[in-house]
Amino acid sequence: MAEGPTCACEVAIIGLYACSGGSNVGQMANRVAVELTKQGKGKIMCTVGIGGNVSGIIKSTEGTDEIVAIDRCPLLCAKKSLEHAGFTVDKNIVITELGMKKGGSLDLEENDVKEMMTKVEAELGN
Repeated sequence: MAEGPTCACEVAIIGLYACSGGSNVGQMANRVAVELTKQGKGKIMCTVGIGGNVSGIIKSTEGTDEIVAIDRCPLLCAKKSLEHAGFTVDKNIVITELGMKKGGSLDLEENDVKEMMTKVEAELGN
């Protein structure tokens, strides 16, 4: 018997919710969440699922000990989506506030990723 759709998200101690907007800083927010997950410093979660009120993703978020929103810009879409769903954001990182300028290119330079990771890790106290 085939099972219904399931969420690939697992409950994490530190949930990382990135804004992946259509710009370089949006892609950087997502990349930072991916890299932090690879380093074991949290678990990337589904920000869109929060906005969509997807029950499995809401449950996963309820099981986190800490919620980190990684926003691309001062619009704070990830943070606002989480708060709208009733969650308290423990830490909010804003990529443009860390010195990256918003541009139209979706391509990221590896040296920019490394620099941003250093800044984000400092913000998170890692």
